[in-house]
Amino acid sequence: MPTVPPVPLLHRSVLKAQAWMLPFLLSLIFVLSVAAWLEWSDRAEVEESQRVLISDALSLESQLTARIEAERMQLQMVAAQMSRATRGAANEPHLSALAGVNEGLRRTWISLTWIDAQHRIVQHLPPVTSGSTSGSTSPPSIDNLGISAHITAPLSSPLVGQLIVRFAPAALLRSSVPWWLASKYEVRLVDGEEQVLATTSDPPSQPQRQSSASHRISLEPSLNDTWLELIARSQPTPWWRTLPPVLMVVFLALVGLATWLLRQQMAEVSRAEVRWRTEAAWRQAMEDSLTVGLRARDLEGRLIYANRSFCNMVGYSAEHLLGLRPPMPYWAPDHLEETMWHHHRNMAGGAPREGYESHWRHRDGRALNVLVFEAPLVDAQGRHIGWMASALDITERKRLEDLERRQRDALAHQARLTTLGEIASALAHELNQPLTVIRSDHAGIQRRLQKLGFNDAPVLAALQRQGEQAAQAGQVVQRIRAFLTRREPQPEPCDLTALARHALGLIQHDLARQRIDVSWDLPATAAQVTVMADPVLIEQVLINLIRNASDAPQTRQITLRLRPDGGFARLQVEDDGTGLGGRSIETLCAPFHSTKAEGMGMGLAICRSIIEAHHGAMDAGQSPSGGAMLAFTLPLAALASQAPTATP
Repeated sequence: MPTVPPVPLLHRSVLKAQAWMLPFLLSLIFVLSVAAWLEWSDRAEVEESQRVLISDALSLESQLTARIEAERMQLQMVAAQMSRATRGAANEPHLSALAGVNEGLRRTWISLTWIDAQHRIVQHLPPVTSGSTSGSTSPPSIDNLGISAHITAPLSSPLVGQLIVRFAPAALLRSSVPWWLASKYEVRLVDGEEQVLATTSDPPSQPQRQSSASHRISLEPSLNDTWLELIARSQPTPWWRTLPPVLMVVFLALVGLATWLLRQQMAEVSRAEVRWRTEAAWRQAMEDSLTVGLRARDLEGRLIYANRSFCNMVGYSAEHLLGLRPPMPYWAPDHLEETMWHHHRNMAGGAPREGYESHWRHRDGRALNVLVFEAPLVDAQGRHIGWMASALDITERKRLEDLERRQRDALAHQARLTTLGEIASALAHELNQPLTVIRSDHAGIQRRLQKLGFNDAPVLAALQRQGEQAAQAGQVVQRIRAFLTRREPQPEPCDLTALARHALGLIQHDLARQRIDVSWDLPATAAQVTVMADPVLIEQVLINLIRNASDAPQTRQITLRLRPDGGFARLQVEDDGTGLGGRSIETLCAPFHSTKAEGMGMGLAICRSIIEAHHGAMDAGQSPSGGAMLAFTLPLAALASQAPTATP
C-alpha cells in the first residue's frame, strides 16, 4: 500500500504560518458586513419611502375624488333647481340666478355651460365675449372645455340638454392638497399624453423621475384620462456618499498597519520557536537515548516530569503519572512504609549523594529494584522548585547477583548432599546388620514364648507390632540406600488410599498425643485409587507430609483429600495452622531449608525427589482454612504401566 503523505499536518503548518492575516481578513469581513448592512438599510429606507409615497398618493386621490364628487353633487343640485324653476314659468331660468352657481364659480369652477340636445350652447357663465369667439356663432366644442364633468339634468319639463362645468385644476389642487404634503411632494395632474394639467410647484419644475421617487394614480371615473402624480422633492443620500465609507477606509488602513506589525512580530516569534523546537528536539533526543529514568517532582511531591525510560521502567504512560502525589502507583505495596520514609527524607533534602536502593513494582506486577539519585531542581531565577531524580533499574543485576549466590549455595549444598549420601549409605549399611539381628531375636522370642505356652494377648500384640516395625525399618533402610545409590524404585500397583491410611496409623499415637484431629475427603465414585509406585517410599513421603502438618504452629485439624486428576491421582495434606507465609514449593523443597529449629531441611527435598522419580509432581499453597497445603500427584496404574521408568 503506498504511503499517504501527512497532508493535514502540512495544512496546519501553512495555516499557522499565515495566521497573521486573520485579523485583517476578519476586519475586511466586518467592513463588508457593515457596507452590506448600510446598503440593505438604504434599500429598506427607499422601499419604506415608496410605501409612504403610495400611501400618501392613495390618500390624496381619495380626497380629490371626494372633492370632485362633491362638485358633481353640487352641479346635480343646480340641475334640479333648473327643473323646478322651469315648471309653470314663461321664460327659461338664468344660470346666474340659481343658488350655488356663483359660489361654485368663486370656489373651483371656471365656467358653467348649458347645452341643448344638439350640443348648442344655451347659456354660459361667465358670458362669452365677442372677442373670445372671434366672430364665430357656433357653440364651443365639448373637447375645448378642459377638465369637465358631464351631468345630465332630469328632463321632467320642456328643458333638455346638459349642464357642463369646467374645473380649474390648480385651484382644485390648492384646495385639496395639505401644505405638509405639498412641501414633501410635487403633486401633478397629467393627462394621457404626459401633459401637465396642474401642479403644486410654482413655477412648474421638471424633476427627473428616474432618480426621484414617484407614483401615479388614475382619477377615472371621476376625471377621464387624468392622472394624479406625486414626485418626491428629496431623495435619500446613498450611504457611500456619507461619513461611514471614510471611517471604513481609515479603519482598514489602521488594521492593515497593525496586521503588518503583527506579521513582523509573528515572524520573530516563529524564528524563536524554531530555535526553541530545535533545542527541545536535541534535549528530547538526548533524554530518550538515556537508559536512566528521569523524573521531576515539585516541592509538594507532585510528579511534574517523566522521561520515556522512566515510563518504560514502571509501565505507566507520562499522561497517567503527571500530577500524581505519593503514594505512587509504581511503589511496591509490601515496601510501602520504607518507600514513604525515603520520600519524606528526600523532600526534606536528606537524600544521600551516593544514591539509595528502592523497591518498585512494574504495572504488570513485576518487582523492580532501582538505584535512585536525588538532586535539587532549580529554575532560571535560581529558585528551588522541586527535586530531580534519576532511577537506574538494577533488577537484572540483583538477579544475577542472587543467581550467583544461589549457585554458590547450590555447589555447597551439592557437596553436603554428596557427603550426606555417603553417610546415609554408610549408615544404611551399618544399620542393616543390627536390624537383621533384631528381627532374628524377635522371631526367636516369639517361637520361644509359643513353646512355653505364653498367651498374654497384650504382650504378644506388642511383640507383633515390634516385629512389623523392625521389618518396616529394614525395608526403609534398604530403599533409602538403593535410592541414594541411584538405583531405580521398585514400583508396583498399590492402593494410594490404603497407603495413606497405613502411614497415618504409624503416627496416629503421636497425633493423638498432640490432640490433632484427622479427617478424610475421599472420592465418592471409587473405593480405591490404584497407582504404580514403590509403596515403602510413598509411605515415607506421606508420613513426612503428615508430620510437617502436625508440627505447624496452631494446627488442630489435618485433612487428607484424594482426587483423581485426569490420568493422575492427587493427594493433598491440609492443616489449619499459620500457613506457608508466601513461600513456594521451590523454596520449601530447597536442600537444607527448614522452618523448624531442629530440622535439617532435607525431608521435603527427599520427598520431592521420590515423587519426581515416580513421574509425579509436588506443589504447595494455602488451604481453605487458611493453613498450609502440600500435595503430590502420581500417575494411575493404567497410565504408569505405559510410561518409561526414569532414573531419579
